[in-house]
Amino acid sequence: MKKIKYQNVKGTQDNIGKSAVIRRNVKRTIEETCEDYGCQPFETPILNYTELMASKYAGGAEILEEMYTLTDRGERDLALRYDLTIPFSKVIAMNPTIRMPFKRYEIGKVFRDGPIKTGRNREFIQADVDITGIKTQAAEAELMMLAADVFEKLKLDIMIQYNNRKLLGGVLEGFGVPEDMVATVVLSLDKVKKIGIVNVVKELMEKGVSTETVSLIEKLLINPDAMSLAYFQSEKVLKNEQTNEGIAELEELQEYLATLGINDQCEFNPFLARGLEIYTGTIYEVFLKDSSILSSSIGSGGRYDNAIGGLIGSGQRFPTVGISFGVDVVCTALDKMISSEDMKALVDVYIIPLGTEKEAMKLAQKLRKDDLKVEVEFGRKKVGKAMDRANKEGIRYVVVLGEDEVKMNKYIMKDMHTGNGVEVQYSF
Repeated sequence: MKKIKYQNVKGTQDNIGKSAVIRRNVKRTIEETCEDYGCQPFETPILNYTELMASKYAGGAEILEEMYTLTDRGERDLALRYDLTIPFSKVIAMNPTIRMPFKRYEIGKVFRDGPIKTGRNREFIQADVDITGIKTQAAEAELMMLAADVFEKLKLDIMIQYNNRKLLGGVLEGFGVPEDMVATVVLSLDKVKKIGIVNVVKELMEKGVSTETVSLIEKLLINPDAMSLAYFQSEKVLKNEQTNEGIAELEELQEYLATLGINDQCEFNPFLARGLEIYTGTIYEVFLKDSSILSSSIGSGGRYDNAIGGLIGSGQRFPTVGISFGVDVVCTALDKMISSEDMKALVDVYIIPLGTEKEAMKLAQKLRKDDLKVEVEFGRKKVGKAMDRANKEGIRYVVVLGEDEVKMNKYIMKDMHTGNGVEVQYSF
């Protein structure tokens, strides 16, 4: 008989113990924060038609190369979702009676057959928040504020970088980048932080961008003054309709950020590109300030006003903004910060029965109704070993329940932190 290889598919992993607890806490924090902002829970299928996921309003050519595709028994072309944005857009397109503005959040698994790196597998969890029906930068500001709140609760020090695709597109247009090449040039600019200016310039030359245009782009990339919005507002930059719109939206966004008091957590980055073709306006990425994870942002998003109308085929603009949290990469960051000893115990009360399992279960049932998390030891451990486990796992309260306690209708609730015990009357 052939022995089965018990191993995970490359790019997938099991999560148990500490890592599973961290993931649960991250997801709960995101859920609770989203609901504080009035966002509705939302679920979409993992399995979709390939045609939907490959729409021109989806992720662009690069992400489609990583899409998992399959054929079912009916010979339908299907795909696993690689993000939660297009499935969300599909739902809005199919349900025209949804009240606007509409805010939702969804946490679920997505799949990409791409390179594996720190915090990013081929099967991973994303948490998306989207607002549709708001034209102003209030939507972007609210999502940036929501992100700041999430990471404050998770005790992660972050910086949100932001830009506007209209500003970027307008500048490239002014530099002579042909309209049909803007998307591919943006993809190259999106790699500046990862591969450096020299390699970006080389890549642009290889793509056939003219030497004169590449020279203008390079001068902008190395110009320290260009890191300020004031530079683009000045007469030093040739304005066109796109740049003017981008500047106006960035000015409006900055006013909101100043009012909300999160300016110190947000910075303008004119070279932030967000390579996906779906974006039409403001874009942003969230990074850890300590740079403990250099290979990836821990959140990102932006405005994509054309996706929903494009899926309907109406050409109608649905003002929509989203942000996506990379749950796995956030968990990786927290795993480095939190030791097993620092983990909060999963159990409030640990009952050790000494031949009194039934009575222990009855007591546990009562304590759970008092909103306590209770575990009964069924492994028949000796009291000493059970106490050692309680100490090791940080369980605060322990009850040793013997026959005498049952007969006398009372038990001792021992506080493992102080060593003190409290006698509790209870009818068994």
